[in-house]
Amino acid sequence: MRDKNTHQQFIESFRHSAPYIHAHRDRTFVIAFGGEAIADNQFSSLVHDIALLHSLGIRLVLVHGARPQIEKKLKASGCAFQYKNGLRITDDAALTCVKEAAGTVRVEIEALLSMGLANTPMSGARIGVTSGNFIIARPLGVRNGTDYCHTGEVRRVEGTAIRQHLADRRIVLLSPLGYSPTGEVFNLSAEEIATATASELHADKLILLAEGDTLKDSRRRLIRQIALKEAVTLLGSRRRLPESVERHLQHAIQACQHGVRRVHLLDRQQNGALLLELFTRDGLGTLVTGDIYEDLREATIDDAGGILELIRPLEDEGILVKRSRERLEMEIDHFLVIERDGTVIACAALYPCEKQPLAELACLAVHADYHNAGHGDALLQAIEIKAARTGIKKLVALTTRTAHWFREHGFVSGDKSDLPARKKALYNYQRNSRVFYKLLD
Repeated sequence: MRDKNTHQQFIESFRHSAPYIHAHRDRTFVIAFGGEAIADNQFSSLVHDIALLHSLGIRLVLVHGARPQIEKKLKASGCAFQYKNGLRITDDAALTCVKEAAGTVRVEIEALLSMGLANTPMSGARIGVTSGNFIIARPLGVRNGTDYCHTGEVRRVEGTAIRQHLADRRIVLLSPLGYSPTGEVFNLSAEEIATATASELHADKLILLAEGDTLKDSRRRLIRQIALKEAVTLLGSRRRLPESVERHLQHAIQACQHGVRRVHLLDRQQNGALLLELFTRDGLGTLVTGDIYEDLREATIDDAGGILELIRPLEDEGILVKRSRERLEMEIDHFLVIERDGTVIACAALYPCEKQPLAELACLAVHADYHNAGHGDALLQAIEIKAARTGIKKLVALTTRTAHWFREHGFVSGDKSDLPARKKALYNYQRNSRVFYKLLD
């Protein structure tokens, strides 16, 4: 019986991960982790998970830190980092230690990835890894009277070169170093490099692996999802956050403001954190979502005409159920729209069920001229946030032709029993719509 239950759990978890596997294929993820992760005895497990992501068709840029390795070399040489205004001063002696430590760490990571991991299914995978001078840097210079010497900041990321290596199915590995056009080397922050690289590549995800601290609410509960505007408000509030959390939140905000759609803040000390975050419904960390479309808002009565014009072609094709203007005006409070240049180009509606933590996602439509631009994703994201805030635990949707889209976005097949009572009574057997549902945290 135990084996049977174990097998069933595996089957269910594998089936539930399938939509995420499909959705992540050919996407670009930038993953940053500190030197503490590399020094950990369990680092091989993280590398194994990274190799697995690569095998699933995800395009990966890895950015590693080297703080403990640098400090160890500094101590051995009798030197120490100096700090001023929270920034490191990298003198000549410190730079030598930085280069030695970063080079050693880079080689260790390349060695693990190049041949996969022994005694695992990824053994002999021979993953191609590329490192190089992809980060163009400049010195911090003299600030408030302090010369920061070889401490620098990102000036430019060679995005074209990185994209080419990713297209060739190679993992790109970046060290916390930058190079100037005159041949100088600068000590940089790994998080800054990761943020700048994700922004330059318009990466689908930036994943920041932290050392234990996570973003929690006032009741010490993990904040699982936060929108960009909320993150900015939180960072600007009087609430004190752990230093590492504040730093990662700052980078998450910066990335979202520069076109990265989703940033994940994870505790890397959790075994399998990457896999749990990327391939399960609830995830394990905090998701910071960018306000990509500032014109996404709640609908008003003035939008009724625009919504009708948008959905009419889909109604004529039988993709959406026909709605009269009167009905739409009565239900307008349920709708969200994306407006561009005064025109409604996308919409979706949320219909909560009375006395149940259940709601229907309906009338999701995007104008044909704006397909494949992420508007549907943005609307679904906004609908999920709105639903979760009102205590809704389950979204259901009916569709005749877009089952694949719902699967790609975490929905699973259901049946009539998953529908709200009102919807069950109105179910149209002639349309024979398929039922999908998604559980919300």
